[in-house]
Amino acid sequence: MDTLECLKTRRSVRVYKPDAVPAELIDKMLEAGTFAPTGMGRQSPIIVAITNKEVRDQLSKLNAGVMGSDDDPFYGAPAVLVVLARKDVPTHVYDGSLVMGNLLNAAHELGLASCWIHRAKEEFETDEGRAILAGLGIDADEYEGIGNCIVGYAEGAEPEAKPRKEDYIFRIA
Repeated sequence: MDTLECLKTRRSVRVYKPDAVPAELIDKMLEAGTFAPTGMGRQSPIIVAITNKEVRDQLSKLNAGVMGSDDDPFYGAPAVLVVLARKDVPTHVYDGSLVMGNLLNAAHELGLASCWIHRAKEEFETDEGRAILAGLGIDADEYEGIGNCIVGYAEGAEPEAKPRKEDYIFRIA
């Protein structure tokens, strides 16, 4: 698939099969994430790949708690790629957002479904979230959660694209 086709056909999926994603596909997504542009090349983001069901479910519960919900905000997706970025880098939110975009587009290119799930910032401000990071040797005081890229196989057809709005583009010639 060429890049423009990938960008135009990727959709956010909100219903997943429980099937595990092969490690080699996760690895390809992770590599794509590391090639996102970052402010002044500082590479402020990091990615935490979660394929362990217990930790995935723990993170889902934390995310749902932020919303005051008991539902699975990860829609049954078996894997979550969490993007965090160093708070001391002024462009950290933008940097992490570009990593998220690369992850989402790489998933589509690889035949996987994905969706950006918010509330990563709040997840890792909790004691439980901070403990997950500490277990990896990551200082939660130094990083801010940017987003959760859920990934797996779509249960059913992917959604159709909504029409693009009329006033999306303005030109100065």
